[in-house]
Amino acid sequence: MKSVLDIAEHIANKYDTKLQPEELQQLASIMDFRELKKGEVFLNQGQTAKDILYIHSGTMRLFYYKKGRDITEHFACADTHFVYSIISLFQKRRTELLIEALEQSIVYTINYDKLKALLLQIPQLAKLYINILEEGLTISQKKADSWRMETVKERYERFFREYPAVVKIASVNHIASYLLMAPESLSRVRAGI
Repeated sequence: MKSVLDIAEHIANKYDTKLQPEELQQLASIMDFRELKKGEVFLNQGQTAKDILYIHSGTMRLFYYKKGRDITEHFACADTHFVYSIISLFQKRRTELLIEALEQSIVYTINYDKLKALLLQIPQLAKLYINILEEGLTISQKKADSWRMETVKERYERFFREYPAVVKIASVNHIASYLLMAPESLSRVRAGI
């Protein structure tokens, strides 16, 4: 298992941000290690988000309930994305989104309030934070564009390319809801590919 300091350095390098050793130490000081079991919910409906999650290993999904149906909002895989409930985290509101481990996962949490305090002290950390937010916004825009401009087949093909690990472990219902289609439609798309 890697130390929190190793993970902090890995994140900085991944986002092309040079942090001095003492700055890495400060970032590591607001991070915690957590192991999640398959099916374990990290953030539940009605809770207020306090952390940004970096997924070291495993796969997570964000989802919500609408009219009794489970709708997948986002998938995140090891070392590719951060996971957080935006409105809950930024506005200190109770969340409607749940964050669940689809398989055994190791995550490192970053306390958001402590991160905000450090951003005022460490300009390079602010650069790292901006890079992380820009990545998240880009992912959201690509997903929205996909829903608006692509056929169901094109959406599935994009999903298959961008999330090959998720295709192997997520249920058909989770994938179908993420792609805004019925499970039967997804099965027909898969059969035609």
